[in-house]
Amino acid sequence: MWNEALNRFAVRHSVWTVALVFLTGVPLWPQSPELPSGPAQGKVRTACLECHESRIILQQRLSKPAWGREVDKMIKWGAVVDAADRDAFIDYLSANFPPEKPDEPMPRTLSPRKRSH
Repeated sequence: MWNEALNRFAVRHSVWTVALVFLTGVPLWPQSPELPSGPAQGKVRTACLECHESRIILQQRLSKPAWGREVDKMIKWGAVVDAADRDAFIDYLSANFPPEKPDEPMPRTLSPRKRSH
């Protein structure tokens, strides 16, 4: 009985959440910032943003060898990167997020989980 009531509540809550977003056009959490333009931007966006938002990339400041290790680590963890695109990923990331580049301003936001409390 309790599980049935909980399931009905969850379904109703989900329907209202989807309706609210659809009708207002306002997402419930901030959009992930856009990655800088460049030749590999689309492929990097597709491969990397499958698992995490762009803020994870935007806050990094790594050397080219460090970006190489990071790309290899992500591939081992399941990122879908064609072997022919690996060097283009590293070139794109190291050109846009080198150690000497000033930090991106990262506004503090609440996670969707924290907002509901």
